[in-house]
Amino acid sequence: MKKSGGKIQLVKGSETKITDRKGYDNQPSFINDKQLAFSSADEKGNFDIIIYNFENSKFTNLTKTPNQNEYSPRITDCGLYVSAITVEEDGKQRLWLYPINFGEPELLYDDILPVGYYDWYDNKAAMFVLGSPNRLVYPYSKDDIFTIKENIGRSIRKRPKSSEMSFVDKNKKIDQGSDKVFLINGYDLEKRKSLTYGNTLNENEDFIWIDKNHLLTSKGTELFVRKFNDSNWRKIGDVDISGYGKITRLDYSKKLGKIVVVLDRLD
Repeated sequence: MKKSGGKIQLVKGSETKITDRKGYDNQPSFINDKQLAFSSADEKGNFDIIIYNFENSKFTNLTKTPNQNEYSPRITDCGLYVSAITVEEDGKQRLWLYPINFGEPELLYDDILPVGYYDWYDNKAAMFVLGSPNRLVYPYSKDDIFTIKENIGRSIRKRPKSSEMSFVDKNKKIDQGSDKVFLINGYDLEKRKSLTYGNTLNENEDFIWIDKNHLLTSKGTELFVRKFNDSNWRKIGDVDISGYGKITRLDYSKKLGKIVVVLDRLD
């Protein structure tokens, strides 16, 4: 991807397949300027966290656990751990920390569950807790587990260079011409103040920040960007790879100048 200030575009023809198989490879997240973490299922249906290195194109298992499954990897604020949602042997779904030096994993919040998605601010995780309704919570302390919002989408993203956590508010659909959209809202964790960053593109609840001011989302195989205070999404390119369909997840590395996307396999 080429990016100069607010001018952003895909480099046509630069697409490269990192994986190409029928198994589950999903939920990509850059953990530094050369490595990507993602959740992957083996031939027995066991999910582990895999690290991909862009310098040598090699894969390494961060986890290899036969009796539990790991999803949604992210690098922690301190940079010493890759966190993951772990479905434990008894079915509990909690947030665990996996040291990047391959040491023993640690359970972070023993009494906050079941966790579905999350992101980090100030060495604490804002977490999507499944339920009826689901909740976005932030543990200011053990005695102050604050509920930011109920009935949110699965994308939870910290706005870069800020104390703001963003998410899709699914409480109300908004008519926008022939489309229905949701609001992308936020919450300033320092000021304890609610915010808004405009609308989603159609009903797609997956988005990321590529810098403090620009959001990235997808529609089919197309990628769109907009400034957080602009109502119009602008197409920046199309990811057209034979045998694959729409984009379902995405992540971005400013240092590498790369977007990683997950595509639905067609066969």
